[in-house]
Amino acid sequence: MFKEFFYMRKSDRQVLLFLLAVGAVAVLVLLLTGQREATPLADVGTDSTRLAADGYADRQPLYYRQDGTASPERFAFDPNTADSTQLLRLGLRPWQVRNIYKYRARGGVYRHKEDFARLYGLTVQEYRELEPYIRISPDYSMPAATLVGEAEHHERDTLKYPVKVEVPQSVNLNTTDTMLLRKVPGIGTAFARRIISYGQRLGGYVSTEQLREIEDFPVEAISYFTVNRPATHRINLNQLTLNQLQRHPYINFHQAKVIIEYRRLRGPLQSLQDLRLHRDFPDDAIRRLEPYVEF
Repeated sequence: MFKEFFYMRKSDRQVLLFLLAVGAVAVLVLLLTGQREATPLADVGTDSTRLAADGYADRQPLYYRQDGTASPERFAFDPNTADSTQLLRLGLRPWQVRNIYKYRARGGVYRHKEDFARLYGLTVQEYRELEPYIRISPDYSMPAATLVGEAEHHERDTLKYPVKVEVPQSVNLNTTDTMLLRKVPGIGTAFARRIISYGQRLGGYVSTEQLREIEDFPVEAISYFTVNRPATHRINLNQLTLNQLQRHPYINFHQAKVIIEYRRLRGPLQSLQDLRLHRDFPDDAIRRLEPYVEF
């Protein structure tokens, strides 16, 4: 009876053996795939290259405890001279370190501990933890007045608060730079860059009144500018393409087409007077263009 109960035909035994083999292979695969070793967080944290590749360089600090939590160090540092490694060890994030480097590159200076509190993304708690360790070198501290009650007349050495020029002082539009422009009352970083950019597009200024052509320009600042011995960069109207012509502030698309069509039908222009009969070139347009063109 016992033998008859467990008796199986040959074909059934083959099927059973096949199923057992498949099951054994599946178990073996699960065991092998489940034995992958996880990389310790401490190792990942110190591998900045791997963090950057995984997209976490801007979100996570580079220093960790063994349990994976952030472990910032505490030591004395000067925000004016600390390098990126020191700043990261303090627990600052990589994008905060980049902001510090950009601020210092623009001429920014941390003169007081409180200045560091303005760092973007730095919480009140984080600043309070770092504040006892901030050391501002005397080389970066604000100089004091020599006599009590005596007004300070020294030049500030930061770009954020430049000393403004006063009448009768003036700034030559064609030889200035953005730092000098920022000393003009009413002119900040944005307008300083726009003045330089517009002058480059024109080919040089020939009149201070051209500043009115800059959108929203503070007209009260024009009196602080001069144009001495203007020397403009001239463009050849007979050689430039339509796209090149319309890049000049005084030549729009329709005027550029008129110039191209004139050259195609009549040959090279001899002077701007060749265009005076066209409605796209009134007298004021021709006067504005004269200092900037050649033939």
